[in-house]
Amino acid sequence: MGLRLAACVAALGIAAMAASPASAQKKGGTLRLYHNDNPPSTSLLEESTIASVMPFAAVFNNLVVFDPAKVHESIDTVIPDLAESWSWDSTSTKLTFKLRHGVKWHDGQPFTAKDVQCTWRMLIGKAETQDFKRNPRKVWYTKLQDVSIKGDDEATFELTEPQPGLLALLASAFSVVYPCHVPQQVMRTKPVGTGPFKFVEFRRGDSIRLVRNPDYFKKDRPYLDEITVRSIDSRATRMLAFSTGDYDITFPSDVSVPLMKDVKARAPSAICEMTATNTQINLLVNRVNPPFDNPDIRHAMSLALDRKAFNTILFEGSARLGGAMLAKPEGEWGMPAEVLSTLMGYSPDTEKSLTEAQAIMQKLGYSDAKPLSIKIQTRNLPTYRDPAVILADQLKKIYIVAELDILDTPRWYSRLQRKDYTIGLNVTGVSVDDPDGNLVENYSCNSERNYTQYCNADVDKLLAAQSRELDKDKRRKLVFDIERILVDDAARPIILHSSAGNCWQPYVRNFHPHDNSQYNNLRFEDVWLDK
Repeated sequence: MGLRLAACVAALGIAAMAASPASAQKKGGTLRLYHNDNPPSTSLLEESTIASVMPFAAVFNNLVVFDPAKVHESIDTVIPDLAESWSWDSTSTKLTFKLRHGVKWHDGQPFTAKDVQCTWRMLIGKAETQDFKRNPRKVWYTKLQDVSIKGDDEATFELTEPQPGLLALLASAFSVVYPCHVPQQVMRTKPVGTGPFKFVEFRRGDSIRLVRNPDYFKKDRPYLDEITVRSIDSRATRMLAFSTGDYDITFPSDVSVPLMKDVKARAPSAICEMTATNTQINLLVNRVNPPFDNPDIRHAMSLALDRKAFNTILFEGSARLGGAMLAKPEGEWGMPAEVLSTLMGYSPDTEKSLTEAQAIMQKLGYSDAKPLSIKIQTRNLPTYRDPAVILADQLKKIYIVAELDILDTPRWYSRLQRKDYTIGLNVTGVSVDDPDGNLVENYSCNSERNYTQYCNADVDKLLAAQSRELDKDKRRKLVFDIERILVDDAARPIILHSSAGNCWQPYVRNFHPHDNSQYNNLRFEDVWLDK
């Protein structure tokens, strides 16, 4: 499927599996994971990074989730979680969930409909106490008036108008349900959930430990006794540690395309898959800071991007070229290639685009003798630093001399939150392949994650129109209209949609990387160790 390649399993292992019936699930054992970074906090409702999702998703539950066993996520793969069932009313503005009875929070308190009501009232700013430091997905719920409840086991989401993407948003790893009785200050450091694993310890920059929830409401889950996570700064060290068997699964999408061969050479029995990640490398330009408040400079920068060079150097040609929505074939909303090639900066004639960009900059008074000096800020991860180096090299061709400013994860997200940067190289992860979970979140005027401060009233109208459109084909056409405007405005030039590898040891069972999101298969409740 798409970029998914045949699992790289040793021939002997394949033969053995084919010759014997499927093993019964074994209980017990510790899943050993490594982390490539330092999570900003344990509060998934306040964070926007896989750095928090990977180690802490297993603490929580959603109302609904994407089926972890199905590699391609869509509305059709949404399954019950804390909700037993759901139904829309005839106006498509009321979504009612029947909730499971008898579920307990990790501290022993009962889970009820009040927790669902409380969580989304906090998200929409309607709660009496509102102590989120950040609320990056508030913009997902602009149509949500309230959540009403009936007894302990029923909750209804009441919308001002239809929102067909809502169910997909609720299946995101960022849509977990919080306990009303636990303050946010605690949730940031010692989270309480209903999930398959209970939080034990978070030693910042060092390790994380979760243990099996003996009272989990899903019978016989989880299979594992523990999950341990160890932070390792060096990617070379991480790859070596996995290859020598110190860890069971690589961090999501941590194995670059060039490194895949090395991992397989060192660990030939490992199972590895290359997938689309729904993370997009993009250029951030803070358009309120001179001289970048001049649209001509932003257009020149967009034209100067040689996407083919990025793809060849970073991904050996395996990344996808697209607009803001995940490109085809994995993306459900990606623009056709023949349409994309007509947009600014996407022409295969990169020399022509570069010449046009140079002419714009020369007209503004810049040249090799009089360059524009800038800093490119980016996050201290190889997936950010490597493309930032290429970006700096390409901008030299249009008389922009760039120095890299590398920031650790907490400082990086703090800067973005405050819009305290001028030029940035970002890697935006999209948790749900839906326009409301991507375009609305990243480009609407009032979104917290609109880091470039882009605001176009016409785009906002189109965003609202696509969000309420029940006909998917009509909705897709509106999305294409939005994509064209975003490119013309150089809103946040998308360089590439990344591909990356995930590897796991041959004894790890029921682990399935998804092909259109790296966020929503990390609860590990179905994973077991065949050893």
